[in-house]
Amino acid sequence: MHKAQDAVAKLINHVNQSVVGQPHVVKSLIIGLLTNGHVLLEGLPGTAKTRSIKTLAHALNASFGRIQFTPDLLPSDVTGTEVYQEINGKPQLHFQAGPIFNSIVLADEINRAPAKVQAALLEAMAEGTITVSDTTHTLPELFMVLATQNPVEQEGTYPLPEAQMDRFMMKVSVSYPDDEAEKEIIRLVRYEESEQVNKLQKETVTIDPRAILEGRKELPLIHVSDIAENYIVALIMATRHPERYPHTQLSQWIDVGASPRASIALDKCARAHAWLENREHVLPDDIRAVAHSVLGHRISLSYDALADGISTQDIVAILLNTVAIG
Repeated sequence: MHKAQDAVAKLINHVNQSVVGQPHVVKSLIIGLLTNGHVLLEGLPGTAKTRSIKTLAHALNASFGRIQFTPDLLPSDVTGTEVYQEINGKPQLHFQAGPIFNSIVLADEINRAPAKVQAALLEAMAEGTITVSDTTHTLPELFMVLATQNPVEQEGTYPLPEAQMDRFMMKVSVSYPDDEAEKEIIRLVRYEESEQVNKLQKETVTIDPRAILEGRKELPLIHVSDIAENYIVALIMATRHPERYPHTQLSQWIDVGASPRASIALDKCARAHAWLENREHVLPDDIRAVAHSVLGHRISLSYDALADGISTQDIVAILLNTVAIG
């Protein structure tokens, strides 16, 4: 396993050098790639969401597409459309691919687009295909949607429906950096402005994207014990049957629990996390490490929770402190 793991470790290190103070974001993006899933980044403006995605695509030498979601966006602006052309005097319809046909696609401010556009994106995320005029087009083998949204500004937005939220393997909160990281960011940008760095950037070493594809093949070889499996199931069931834990307020705060897709995602992401740690088996710590990103956006809160100021991340924290391992 070591060759692919070394390449991916090099990739993580490279991206971390360009994205200061957000190691959990970088690791989540890599887990998304390894599990063939999609990642939703939620954070305030200026927290390096776009920078981390662009740096990742550049380091992998993978095709990169950016879609700026706006209220007037059309599905064809995402998927592409058939264009009328005359070839050798004969009229023909030629398919012009949209930005979704790249390996890494940044869906910037995804909640600003109306439902029709979000539905077009849903097929791409779920099936890896796009259907235009009864013709199905296959997306690249290495394909991931990385969506961003602002948690504060809600005016003029279209909240993602539950079905689409569930399609994201992980939802990662991107917070502001601390004092030291802020200082490093200032120095990094100042350093990048120098002519010397501009010359060096042309010689940037890229990582072979086949390392990701190799990693995907190795994930099924990661052993998941009965204890780890039982822990995954217990966490999911606690969201569906919170009354099993009467000493907590979970039954008052959870309206709808996590779907079976959450169990699958928790298993996949835990195996990817173990693989990144150079282990061939999943530990409960691997499950706990990815639980917030996998479960947070799959739990619906009750009015009581909202009134009490409880977030989904608070719920996951309570689950991790309450549900027994094994």
